[in-house]
Amino acid sequence: MFTVMISSMSALMFNVVLPQISKEFHLSLAQVSWLSSAYALIYAFGTVTYGKLADRFQLKSLLTFGLSLFAIGSLVGLVSHTFWIALLGRCLQSAGASALPAIALIIPIRYFSPEKRGSALSMTAVGLALGGALAPVISAIVVSFANWRWLFLPSLLILVLLPFYRKHLEREPKESARTFDWLGGILLAASIALILLGVTNRTWSYLIYGVAALLLFIARIRAAREAFISPRLFRNKAYTIALALAFLISGIGTSLYLLTPILLSEVYRLGSNWIGFAMVPAAVATSLLGKKGGKLADKKGNSYLFSVASGSLIACFALLSIFTGISPLWISFFLVFGNVGQSFMQIAMSNSISRSLPKDQVGVGMGLFSMAGFIAQAIAAGVYGIVVAQGSSVNWNPLHADSGSYLFGNIYLVLAALHIGILLLYRLQFRTRNSSVAIKPTANHN
Repeated sequence: MFTVMISSMSALMFNVVLPQISKEFHLSLAQVSWLSSAYALIYAFGTVTYGKLADRFQLKSLLTFGLSLFAIGSLVGLVSHTFWIALLGRCLQSAGASALPAIALIIPIRYFSPEKRGSALSMTAVGLALGGALAPVISAIVVSFANWRWLFLPSLLILVLLPFYRKHLEREPKESARTFDWLGGILLAASIALILLGVTNRTWSYLIYGVAALLLFIARIRAAREAFISPRLFRNKAYTIALALAFLISGIGTSLYLLTPILLSEVYRLGSNWIGFAMVPAAVATSLLGKKGGKLADKKGNSYLFSVASGSLIACFALLSIFTGISPLWISFFLVFGNVGQSFMQIAMSNSISRSLPKDQVGVGMGLFSMAGFIAQAIAAGVYGIVVAQGSSVNWNPLHADSGSYLFGNIYLVLAALHIGILLLYRLQFRTRNSSVAIKPTANHN
């Protein structure tokens, strides 16, 4: 949990200081935004690569490499004197930190029985929530009395955790080393990078090249003897459906972190400080209630937790849609339902996907799950940006007082409807599976 918290915090802290870095190096915001964009591109591919490697190498070895590389990147950024050295530090950080999403899901799967796994997975959600809550606070504190380069310093705390991983992660039997599909990995990396660049920059040529690289990747894994990702993974119907649902859920959940600041700025005219303050209660509630979601999954099953999460998210988006334009205090309260629901949803999906995978595919399967969520967030950010830029003159709700409320009310209404559909699909596919798993521990206990 502490490792994921530091990683999440490190990924988000630099968003606040991009304008300051732009002025210092006389660069445009588009250029300095590569401190975040490059981090995102490397992170997306790294999650599935480390997941793939986790099926062949010891977890303690991968974590030692990843955390050490993360720390080296932090040191490079801390002593940097040019923008490009700072960018190199961020790239090294990302290459190391991308070991964490898949492995943070693999450790609960390998070390906890299915009936106790929900509580373990919930700690990852708590770590993410804590990192998201602390990032703007620590960033504001650091830059108030020191240079922005000191934002690299808190990340070095991650080295304190390495001896504990070395001590407590057990050595596991692995298959003999096989050839690694470097060509498949390169094609996947190229498709991810080009698609994300195409979406974020709204450049059709990148998207076309990205789709072409993706098609070549599909052809490669179908033809290769030892493919980077085995095609039989996608013949697992439960896993494929869960992966598609996870993609949609992550894309919708991005609205809570992306649209909310825009809403508070454009409709309520709040400054950056007040916007951050308005989002803190939701992050704190998620941190406090995250473990509760894991216990619910263990006690009553994933389907029950998923239904609770869906109800919370549907309530959040419905309330935002109806009451957009009233006091921002109420918006802050509604976000608690959304953030807690999103956290519970992550736990339920992680647990459901882990149970749909055979043991020899857990690493790459959970790596793909993490990568799919990350790509969904990037694509959703581009889509939301386009929708907000276009605006709306249609108003379904007479309570909306101004045209600025129309757009957000319409968006949140659509998101609530999408979550109703996702709930129905999930229950259709996973209700029977999860219920049968959840009943067994109780029967054995009796």
